[in-house]
Order: sequence, then structure tokens, then C-alpha cells
Amino acid sequence: MHVNNEQLIIKQSNTLKAEQEQAAKMQGLAATFWAVCCVFCSTKAEIFTSIGQMTDLIFTERELVQSLKEYIQAEESKLAAVKRWANKLESLTVASTSDPEGFLAHPVNAYKLVKRLNTEWSELETLVLNDPSDGFISNISVHRQYFPDEEDEKGAAKALMRLQDTYNLDSESFSKGKLPGVRYNAFLTVDDCFDMGKTAYNEQDYYHAVLWMQQAIRQMDAGEEAKTSKADILDYLSYSVYQMGDLPRAIELTRRLVSIDPSHQRAGGNLRYFERLLAKELREMDRSKQEPVEEKPIQLGTYERPRDYLPEREIYEALCRGEGVKMTPQRRSKLFCRYQDGHRNPRLLLKPMKEEDEWDNPHIVRFLDALSDEEIEKIKELAKPRLARATVRDPKTGVLTTAHYRVSKSAWLEEEEDPVIERVNQRIEDVTGLTVDTAELLQVANYGVGGQYEPHFDFSRRPFDSNLKVHGNRLATYLNYKDEPDAFKSLGTGNRVATYLNYMSDVEAGGATVFPDFGAAIWPRKGTAVFWYNLFRSGEGDYRTRHAACPVLVGSKWVSNKWIHERGQEFRRPCGLTEVD
Repeated sequence: MHVNNEQLIIKQSNTLKAEQEQAAKMQGLAATFWAVCCVFCSTKAEIFTSIGQMTDLIFTERELVQSLKEYIQAEESKLAAVKRWANKLESLTVASTSDPEGFLAHPVNAYKLVKRLNTEWSELETLVLNDPSDGFISNISVHRQYFPDEEDEKGAAKALMRLQDTYNLDSESFSKGKLPGVRYNAFLTVDDCFDMGKTAYNEQDYYHAVLWMQQAIRQMDAGEEAKTSKADILDYLSYSVYQMGDLPRAIELTRRLVSIDPSHQRAGGNLRYFERLLAKELREMDRSKQEPVEEKPIQLGTYERPRDYLPEREIYEALCRGEGVKMTPQRRSKLFCRYQDGHRNPRLLLKPMKEEDEWDNPHIVRFLDALSDEEIEKIKELAKPRLARATVRDPKTGVLTTAHYRVSKSAWLEEEEDPVIERVNQRIEDVTGLTVDTAELLQVANYGVGGQYEPHFDFSRRPFDSNLKVHGNRLATYLNYKDEPDAFKSLGTGNRVATYLNYMSDVEAGGATVFPDFGAAIWPRKGTAVFWYNLFRSGEGDYRTRHAACPVLVGSKWVSNKWIHERGQEFRRPCGLTEVD
């Protein structure tokens, strides 16, 4: 229905191409770009899912800018337009390379980095396209496969929308960089907002398309210049508003479009169609005329967000915001802190672990000083080259696959790889009293732009027993009436009896671990670890432990976890007298 972004790019490219028809060859620059672009080989695809790996893009972009400046110096008289563009980026890379992870902690910076490398750098190719023998063109064309792709840009855009929903932020908050805990200024232009809205529109997500197209109009009406025309924005906005069921506003927006561009190929037809639909609705309501509509700006609460597949969405997102946490004074009075010596474990006698109660029932504890800064850095160093998109186990097939509700990258570390891993595994065994001989490898995860893991269970479920009596409202347990293959049968180690989760970074905003069933929210604190049992002593699953990793709003979240299995725990955690002990 709409004009593609490519047409807008072509318009700009034609103008720039006219200035650059005599562009010189850049064989010397080609070798530099070859070396720079090769760093992408290990990070191809889904780059946006890990902030840790995206830091490489910061240095790559700096190299690209530096190489570009060398080219400009040789061809300054012919490439004045490119020089202005490079100078704009240079100031950005100076700030970003001084603290790459901190810079990318701002989700807008991360989104714009992906967008720049996927879209704006490709404009450079069009400047010299008239010379097919140019080394720069051949190399950047060959190596673009290692750049962030359309899926990365779309994923980063959808991540911003996810943050917008979870934390009840309007589009202006993102556009103007008004986020909690940010250390860098970052802004979205009219064109950025338009592209965000177009991403949502192409996914038939008209709710977010309306919010972002409205923000684009708001900034344009305030005098901001843009490549995108107001007519294009109104075209998308009016149709998206129509899809949200607001015919009167759709008509007003389309009339505004017609007044700006009377010859618009769709506006007239859309307007007549909308007016016929509205007239039909009025006849059905036995009204002859629509009351005058005052066009007010569309705000975050103007339209209701469509419901999706997740039944506890509202509770989950409220907990992520710190709302609805069911920690009463009475419950808090039952929480204590203590020194944990692992039942007089020799390794803990001289330096016992500090332990705090996070929740009373089910019992969740936090261990303080569980990891040192040196251990954290070593674990990250070992994991970073191996980070790959985190997977989930398909409940029907048992096969590992990627999923939109888990946005992170992970790596698995064996204790033979480094003494630090062996030491961490031993510490987990000492403080929990459970053997890790049958546990899974240490999993390290880094969350990307808006990184999250929606509500899930760590243990493999059996057919749900409606007679099982436990505390809590069991909001999500209806999801488990179906059979599920024994995901861990091939391991021969039983189900996941417990979860031990290390927090390896502080998070400026967001990123909590929440339990929607009983209303708990646990916030990341670097160097600490939390521990809970997934199974009752009987081996039955504790469905209250359905939990989630909230989207990271600002920051870079690193965690590592150990899933401890049943086998080997027979005398360490013997059965109780009832099914739910």
C-alpha cells in the first residue's frame, strides 16, 4: 500500500550521486575495510540479542569512520557531502569507544548503532556505484553479510516497543532519551520514529505503528527537518488508526493528508471509504450525524494494547516495574540473613557465605559475594567468543529452538576449561549442599537490546495434577494440562531439581527476575546469586516457580546459572512425608 523506504533512499542517493560522478578509486582503502569487516564473521545474524557482542560493532564503526576520513582526505574536493556525514559520526564514536558497554546500555544507542550499520552505511555504496572497479564497493558488498541485517534492525526496533510496553513509556520518552539511569544522551529523529512505526506496520502491529507515527508527526510539527514527508507519515498513521477501529480520527487524519497532497494516489479513495463506513455505523446506531471530533494528540493510553498469548502479561509487566510485589510486613518479618557454612563444610568454616532470604514460600535465598569481580571477568572472557542465540526446548518435540520470547545469547562452560569454572562449581555445591556431578554445564547469558526471557518453568512438566495443593494463586498452571516429553530423559540425570543463578552485572533499569504466581521481584546485584528449588521433595514440579527475566531497560545484563538435577541428591535432599513437602 505504501511507498517503500528504498524510494526515499534512492532520492537522496541520486542527489549525492550527482555530486560524486567523478569519484576516484579507493584501492588502498579496500584492504582496511577487508580487515575491519572480517571481525563480523563470528557475530553474523541476531547481533542485537547480546549487548556484550555488540560492543565489537562500536570499535568496528570507529574503524569504518577512520577509513572513511582517510578516503575523504584524498578526495575532499569531490566528496564534500561524505565528509560532512563522517564528521557527524566521528563525535559519536569518540563517546561510544570510551565506554562501549555503558554507551550501548542505552537502548536507543544500541538501536541506532544497528540501524546505522545496516542502513546508513549502505548509502556510502551508492555514492561510488558509478565505478564498478572500485575496491571499496567490491569489499563492502562482499562483507556486508557480516553487518547487522534487516532482521537485526527489526529486532532492535521491536525491542524498543517491548520496553515501551513493559515499562509504560510513551514514544517521546524514547525519542528524547528520557530513561532512568542513562549516562549518554541519545535521541530519535523524525525519520527514526517513522522507521519504528513502519516496522510495526509491516508486522501488522497497528498499535505501535500509531504511537510511533504520531511521535514522528509531533516532532515534525515542532519544526524538526526530515527526509520523510509529512504526507507519508499521515498515510501510515491514518490507516493504522483505522485498523485500531477509530474511524472519526482516521477520517480527520486523511483529510489532513488530502489538504497537504490533493493528488495523493490513495488518500481520496481511503477518505471516501472511511466516510462510507462511518455513515453505515451511524445508520446502525440510528444517528444521522457524527458529533464533531476534536483531533487530540494520540497518547500512550488512547488505544488499548491488544492482548497476546501470555495470560499473566499484566501481572508480569507490573512486577517488572516494581508494582504489585506481594511482600507484606508480616511476610518480611519471616525473612532473615545468616552465615551459611554448608553444614560445617571445611571450605566454608573460615569464610562462610552470607545468605539472605528473598522470599519465604517458596523459599528463595540470595548469596552475597558469590562471585568476585575477577571471576566475573574471566567467565565473561571465556563465554564471549562462543555466545550464540539462546534457545528454548519446544514442548511438543523436545527440540531446542530460538524463540522471540527469549532475547539473549548464551554459552556453556566446562570446568576443565579454567580453574575459575571449577572453583565456581565447587562453591555452588558447597553452599547448596547438592551435588553438581549430575548438573548441567555452567550457562552464561548476556541480554541484548530489550533482552528478556518471558515467564517459563526451568523443570520439565508432567501432565498437570489438579489435586496438587500448594500455596499461591497458580495463575499460569493451566498452560500445563498438556503432556510434555521428558526434556532431560536422554541425560539420565532426572529433572531440574533446583536453579542457581549468578548475577554478573548491575543493571541500571529493568532486568529483574520475577515470579508472577506469587508476586515476587528479585533485582540484579553484581556478585550475588539466588537459589530456589523447582521440585518438591517428592519430585513433583512446584508450579509456583514459573518465573521470567524482565526486559533490560538500561544496562547490560550478564548472568550465569547452574541447573542442578535430581540424580545424586537422594541422600542430600531426601523425600518428605507428603507430595508437596
